[in-house]
Amino acid sequence: MKIGLCGVGTVGSGVVNLLNNNAEAIAQRLGEPVQLSKVGARRDSDKCDLSSLRVVRNVMDIATDPDIDLLVELIGGTSTAYDLVKTALASHKHVVTANKALIAEHGEELIHLAQENRCMLRFEAAVAGGIPIIDILCGALAANRIQQIVGIINGTSNFILSSMAKEGLGFDDALGVAKQMGYAESDPSFDIEGIDAAHKLAILASLAFGTPLDYFNVAIEGIAGVDAQDVKYAHKLGYSIKHLGIARLHRENNKELIQMRVHPALIPKETLIAQIDGATNALMIDAEPLERSVYIGQGAGVGPTSSAVVADIIAIARAGKGSRVYPPSAFQLTMRNHIETQAAEDIVTSNYLRLNVEDKPGVLAQITA
Repeated sequence: MKIGLCGVGTVGSGVVNLLNNNAEAIAQRLGEPVQLSKVGARRDSDKCDLSSLRVVRNVMDIATDPDIDLLVELIGGTSTAYDLVKTALASHKHVVTANKALIAEHGEELIHLAQENRCMLRFEAAVAGGIPIIDILCGALAANRIQQIVGIINGTSNFILSSMAKEGLGFDDALGVAKQMGYAESDPSFDIEGIDAAHKLAILASLAFGTPLDYFNVAIEGIAGVDAQDVKYAHKLGYSIKHLGIARLHRENNKELIQMRVHPALIPKETLIAQIDGATNALMIDAEPLERSVYIGQGAGVGPTSSAVVADIIAIARAGKGSRVYPPSAFQLTMRNHIETQAAEDIVTSNYLRLNVEDKPGVLAQITA
C-alpha cells in the first residue's frame, strides 16, 4: 500500500518520525512494512527527514496520483483540506485525517462519498488524541446502547482552569502560562470559546447515537467568562470548574431528543473527572448494559496525535485496498437514527449565579423577590 502524506507541520513531522522510528515494531504487527511514498508540503521541514521521499509542493498532486492508495491529510483548515479529501475519495483512495473541523462540518458528505467509492475514511486523531475513543465507540461498545458521553475534550481549556484553581491565577494570567507552555495557540479563540470541543462533541454524538453529524446545533459556551472569584467560590461549595462536552439522549413529551452542549460546569470535587488536571482529556460514557466507563489520556500533542494517525494507517493496511470496511461508525449508514437535537434555549440545567451587589440592608430581599 502506497501512502501519500499532506502536511509536514508539527503533527505531520511527528507521523514521518514515528513511521521511521517504529518501522520494525509496526511491520511485526502488520506483517509488512508501512512506508511513505510521497509527501505534499509547501515548504521543507526541519523536524523530520524527507530526503528519501518524493516531495511535491502542490498537495492536490497526492490526491490525483494514481500510484497512491492512501492519503493522510494533516494540513488543517476546512477549505483546501476539504477539496483535498473529497478529491482523494472520489479517486478511490483511502483517507486518514486528524482534522476535527473538517469532519464535524463536512464529515457527513465525506463519509457517504467514501462509502460510494468503497474507501475507508478514518479520523481517530480528530478526537481526544491518545484516547482511542472512536475505536471504542465503534468496536468495544458496539453492542451497547449509549445514553450519554461527558468529557473534558479540550486540553487547553482544562489547563487554564486547572492553573486558576491550583495557582490562584486570573483567566488572563492562566492563558499566558498556557501559551508559554505551548498548550495554547497565539490565537486561542477556538479553544477558549469552545469551538474545538464542539467539533469533537458533534463527532462523538454522531458515533454514539447513530445520527448524522450535527455540529451547527451544538450549544457552545467558552471559559473566558470564568474568573478567579468563580473558581474560589466553586471550591468553597465543594466543586471544581471543568469545561465539559456533554452529549446525551433526553426524553421530553414522549419524544427522544439529543442534547449537545459545551460549557463550564460545576463538578463535585470527589468525582474522578473533577480531578483531571493539566492538558489531560477524560471521557465518561454511560451505556447499557456496560454501565459507566471512563477513559483518560493525553488529548493533544505530537505523540498522542501521531500515534492515532499511524494506528488508522495500520488499520486500513490490515483491511487491504478494496475491502468492504467502510468509514468508522457503530451503525450502518443506511440504518442510522435521525434524532432531533434539542434547541439550546430548551435545555434545562442547574446553574450557578454570582451577583455583585451593594452591601446594604434590603439587597437580599430585592434579589429573592
